[in-house]
Amino acid sequence: MKNEYEDYERYMKNRPHVVILGAGASCAAIPNGDKHGKKISAMSGFIEKLGLSSVISKVDIRTSSDNLEDIYMELDERSKSDPLCQEVKEELEKIIWEYMSDYQLPDTPTIYDFLVMSLTSKNLIATFNWDPFLVQAIGRAMKYTSNIPQVAFLHGNVAVGFCVENNIMGNVGMICPKCGIPLAPTKLLFPIKKKDYNSDIAISKAWKTLNNALEKAYMVTVFGYSAPKSDAEAVAMMKKAWGSVNERNLEEIELIDIRDEEAVIESWSEFIHTHHYSYNTSFFDSTLARCPRRTCEATFDRLMNCIWLDGSKGFKDNMSFADISKFISPLVVEEGNAKGKGIILSNPYQ
Repeated sequence: MKNEYEDYERYMKNRPHVVILGAGASCAAIPNGDKHGKKISAMSGFIEKLGLSSVISKVDIRTSSDNLEDIYMELDERSKSDPLCQEVKEELEKIIWEYMSDYQLPDTPTIYDFLVMSLTSKNLIATFNWDPFLVQAIGRAMKYTSNIPQVAFLHGNVAVGFCVENNIMGNVGMICPKCGIPLAPTKLLFPIKKKDYNSDIAISKAWKTLNNALEKAYMVTVFGYSAPKSDAEAVAMMKKAWGSVNERNLEEIELIDIRDEEAVIESWSEFIHTHHYSYNTSFFDSTLARCPRRTCEATFDRLMNCIWLDGSKGFKDNMSFADISKFISPLVVEEGNAKGKGIILSNPYQ
């Protein structure tokens, strides 16, 4: 009986933790701006931020909304029969690409740095964001450990390149190791109501990666993603992969969002089994920060083994890269020693 429970515990603790990122995560990562003070905003702030009014004014926009998402959807629909709308739409896409590509993480640790180093290779970070912050954070994390999470760019990304011929993804412009041709920029999926997630190989691959991880996941964290109306199809695809809530009675959903708790819970109610969720307004109150690199292990111990966790441990927002390295070093060593042995990693957060 003991061996059976140990097998079950090993299985549960080795399941993936999936993190889904929206625009709110990037806003939280650089509250004071990027390395050069450049701030980021959600769709509602894009028009003013990017100085897009002069471009949009070339056509008679019918929507009363000042949200770029609504304006772009109108342009996309009208572009099918109006060449001027097509021209303005393409100009908007070019400006957005150039604007996003210019972002750079500050030299000090950001939430993205903490996030990447809070997870291991069995876990997945899936992002809807176009900005290069996650890619830059991965590059910085590689200085401290090669055991980093998988990533999936669900709407494309300005920093990511892809070789269609050899199915290889990496930093945009990087030389493909097989054909020697620079990796081409991935397509960006802009905010239209009906997105074709299978029209682009790189994006289709990202969704398959997310769906496979969601099917196996023990924990899912949704960070700063409000599931906007233009992403209804995306949410439906995630729900299909997640399956019936009644069959997910042991899994945990973690929500990090500054919106009202009731609104956030309502957005993700189809993924939550009864009380199996937590809501936080700060990343540093989440399991990712409190129990880095052992999120599933610590959560199983807390819920199934009835072990109290010490909330004072984990990442703190004033840590330097040296502090983070010192903290995760023994965990990384343990991970290396345990690799391929099928053993349960320790939970240092008791």
